[in-house]
Amino acid sequence: MMIDTTKHQGMRKRLVDTLRTKGIQDKRVLDAIGQIPRHLFMDSGFVSHAYEDKAFPIAAGQTISQPYTVAFQTQLLQVSQGQRVLEIGTGSGYQTAVLTLLGAEVYTIERQHTLYRYSLKQLAALNYSPKKIIFGDGYKGLPESAPFDRILVTAGAEEVPKALLSQLAVGGRLVIPVGVETQEMLLFVRTSALNFEKQKHGSFRFVPMLENKN
Repeated sequence: MMIDTTKHQGMRKRLVDTLRTKGIQDKRVLDAIGQIPRHLFMDSGFVSHAYEDKAFPIAAGQTISQPYTVAFQTQLLQVSQGQRVLEIGTGSGYQTAVLTLLGAEVYTIERQHTLYRYSLKQLAALNYSPKKIIFGDGYKGLPESAPFDRILVTAGAEEVPKALLSQLAVGGRLVIPVGVETQEMLLFVRTSALNFEKQKHGSFRFVPMLENKN
């Protein structure tokens, strides 16, 4: 049974207050995090810690990202109502829920079948409705549905996949952590068909983005 109590809601409010003190200013992002029951996207063993600003293990050796990281990436993305957003790395579905609640038309790709099945079930049960959840290789993006107004990568890439840059609409924004041991949060803004503006936004630590080699 999906239970979201007033206690959980109070814990979320305190989490939002914490994120605000850490520099998250986008009210829509904070409101989304304040509404979404993060504890329902986590292993039951970690539920009592769900609203701490920490990452926790989920299935397939992956993690549910630290709320600050989710908020930071989402704030950088600058999502508007109705925009087409491609998310690479569905994971638990928590970040997907945030993007959906912001009014985006979300296409999300997950390469771990266990997590693909889990997020499909969990998002439906909680009435978050991304446009499409795909089991596939995030390095390839989703060319048949491109271009996208926004692209978000939620795992650490060794380099920026060219396929993702090519699938970004002119004026669009790609947020991606790049690096091996630690990652630099990069923002690419496509300024024309051939040109991108690149910005660096600090160091983070993510699980690695894996590529299907076959």
